[in-house]
This record gives sequence, structure tokens and C-alpha cells, in this order.
Amino acid sequence: MFPIIGIVLLFGLVFGSFIMTGGNIAVIIGAAPHELMAIMGAGVAGLLIANSMTVLKAMGGGFGKVFKGASWKPADYRDLLSLLFTLTKTMKSKGVIALESHIETPKESAIFSRYPKIMKDHFAVDFICDTLRMMTMNLEDPHQVEDAMEKQLEKHHHEALAAPHALTNLADGLPALGIVAAVLGVIKTMGAITEPPAVLGEMIGSALVGTFLGVFLAYGLVGPMATRMAAVVEEDAAFYKIIQAVLVAHLHGNAAQISVEIGRGSVPSGAQPSFLELEEALNAIPTDAA
Repeated sequence: MFPIIGIVLLFGLVFGSFIMTGGNIAVIIGAAPHELMAIMGAGVAGLLIANSMTVLKAMGGGFGKVFKGASWKPADYRDLLSLLFTLTKTMKSKGVIALESHIETPKESAIFSRYPKIMKDHFAVDFICDTLRMMTMNLEDPHQVEDAMEKQLEKHHHEALAAPHALTNLADGLPALGIVAAVLGVIKTMGAITEPPAVLGEMIGSALVGTFLGVFLAYGLVGPMATRMAAVVEEDAAFYKIIQAVLVAHLHGNAAQISVEIGRGSVPSGAQPSFLELEEALNAIPTDAA
């Protein structure tokens, strides 16, 4: 909602102020198509040159996140803590052998199947299962497990930030590309230097539209979108840090209830369940969930 409101205000206030001061919007409208073709065409070409198809696809999906916000909602954090509670409690009460069938085939697991949204996130499921698998292989040093998990998180986070970084690079280049479009317009104007002043003035005005659009798009639209996209990636990364916090707390010998309480403390404030809300969610888990 807020990104849409911001875009409406951006165009309304900038172009509204231009019209209110007597500016001729027809000049901008008339020059915009070919100026945008030069500016955005060069920008898109630069993206294709600088980035892999994987990054470009992630950027396409990232635009949806700009408007929808973070993927994980408060209910999803409660589900994650409930899932981790069930897994760690099962490991405590029945041993690591009881978890093998769940972590080898999570799609068929009675524990994982209770949380379909989490199941759709392949990294989250693999992150949980791979860590638990290490534990079943007698890797029980909390510090080693935490270090291994941290490396996985860093790798995933670095890859997730590739799309916002590419969009930031595009925003950084748009003002210069606007100058390129303006220079082309000046070259065209100089080729018609014998024309009357009224004609030359219109041509120079059209050329300057290129500079305006480059700066306007960079700092008013593309740059803020890149910032928002990166912020959403950071918000979503907190979901995976909770997995690390709970499983490491479990390895330190804490009870399942204590481990998920430690994880609850890592939930972003806006989505953090209260102690009573989490307790209700844990009490709602069927006793035969495993």
C-alpha cells in the first residue's frame, strides 16, 4: 500500500508543481517516449550485460516483494516455532533415530506437513533437515553446528541481495544515461542551428527532458525500490536466523520449551508472538504429531 501511495505522490507532486508554475507538460509528454527509450533501453541493456539470468529472474520476483512486503507474517513465525518445538521435543524424548524419516522425506512427514507455507520454502526445509541430519551423525558440538549454519545463512543472504544490488546499480547509472540522452538531443539541435529560436528552444527543452527523466527515475523511483527490495530481504532473513537460534539452543541442552522461547526473542518486533500466544500455539499441537 505505502509504495503505491508513494508513487502516486511522486508523480502528482513533481509534475503538479511543474504545471502550477506555468510549465508546459506537453513538452515532457512529447519528448518522454524517445528519451525513455534511450535511457531505460540502455539501463536494461546494462542489466543484461552485468547480471546472470538467475539474478534477473530474482529481480523480477523482487518487484512483487516491493509492493507485498516481507514473505513471513506473524502467523508464520508461530508456525515455525511450533515446528521447531515438535522436532526438538521429539529428539529429546525419542532420540535422533525418531527424526530420520522426517528429515529424509519431509514431504511425507506428519510433522512438516502441518505447515504447508514453510514446506514451500525449500531453503527453510533444507536448512532444518540438513542441520538435524548433522546431529544424527553425532555432530553435537554447538559451536561447530552454529558455525556451519552461519555459513549457510551468509551464502543464502548474499545470493538474495544480488537482485537489490543490481537494481541499485541501475539507479546509480540512470542520471548518467539521462545525460547521454540529453547530449543526443543537443547534437540534434546543433544540426538544426539555422532554425528559428522558437524551434531551437523546443528542441533544447526536449533534450533537457532526458536529464530530468534520468535523475527523476533514479532518485524518485528505481533507487527507493532497490532500497525497499533490500529491506524485505533483510526482514525475511530473520526467519532463518530463528531456526539457527532454536537448534543451537537445543544443542546446548535446553528443553524444547526453552529453545523455542530463545527463538521467539529473535522474531522481529512487529511479528513477535507474545509468550501466551506461543504457549497457546504449542498447546494446540496434537500429541501424536510426530
